[in-house]
Amino acid sequence: MLQLRNLAKEFYGIKAVDDVSFEVAEGSITSLIGPNGAGKTSVINLCSGILRPSAGEVVFEGKPLSGLRPEHVARAGIRRTFQTVHLFPGLTVEENVIIARFGDVLRRSPWLSLLPAGIGDTAARKQAAAVLEMLGLEKHAGAVASELSYGDQRRVEIARALCGNPRLLLLDEPAAGMNTAETGQLQRDIRAIADQGITVLLVEHDMTLVMGVSHHIVVLNFGRKIAEGTPAEIRCDEEVIRSYLGEEVV
Repeated sequence: MLQLRNLAKEFYGIKAVDDVSFEVAEGSITSLIGPNGAGKTSVINLCSGILRPSAGEVVFEGKPLSGLRPEHVARAGIRRTFQTVHLFPGLTVEENVIIARFGDVLRRSPWLSLLPAGIGDTAARKQAAAVLEMLGLEKHAGAVASELSYGDQRRVEIARALCGNPRLLLLDEPAAGMNTAETGQLQRDIRAIADQGITVLLVEHDMTLVMGVSHHIVVLNFGRKIAEGTPAEIRCDEEVIRSYLGEEVV
């Protein structure tokens, strides 16, 4: 579904992403891991159109994405979340989720841009309700988003991305700041999303989560790919252990 071909990104001569190539199979949960500064978020930003590559290309379902603006990437079927919470704090959970559909609504009826976010059309409300129910957030639909726990706010962001009807979902460190119980719920959420036929590319530091949900793992270090394989293969890879996972102290 997604192909990165010799992808590179430089910032003032520093190679944040250095000749990275890998593929994300349709229907899979693929994780991208590595130390801080390894280039993981830069890869996500390149895939979502926030950054333009210095070299190489991103191909989605056979069509090149490199150079497209983020809104065009989203329309192509890719949605994402961010490392930090990016909700509209004064809106309800339902309104935050419905906003993901406004691009489609406005293309059909531009005058709706004059209406408040809470209006939404019937189809949008039905879809938002279905997504919130899938993630077990339906009881919070009418709550102001900023009043939820941090973990639930992160999950509302995922719900909003899902309401945009993605075929590929990019999750950038969704477990950051979550406690053990919240991370366990997130693991169930990601599996439920994959069960809906949505492909997932996950950037994450929580190795329990990564090893528990991933079909395939790609490892970066200093902007370069150093390994890829199944969770079992990555656990035993000597370079990954040395540079990132660390050895068990007996």
